[in-house]
Amino acid sequence: MNVTLTPTALDDLRYWLKTDKRLAERILALLEEMRRTPFEGTGKPEPLRFQLVGCWSRRIDREHRLVYQVEETEIIVIACRFHY
Repeated sequence: MNVTLTPTALDDLRYWLKTDKRLAERILALLEEMRRTPFEGTGKPEPLRFQLVGCWSRRIDREHRLVYQVEETEIIVIACRFHY
């Protein structure tokens, strides 16, 4: 499955590459795992509710989440900084 980053998610990843390489590496590892198994695995994947229904999140660390939406042939990453 292909992974596509929105402009916001791409800016978030660039931020982490500049400020915290360890966290950026964790995000890249989560993206790779998410490509293979979008609904299970590392980061405690969980479906989101309310305004973000249809999206999923994975924990990057205690504060930050990776938010994404799974389509038929691709995964769209919405954000990878902050908490929803």
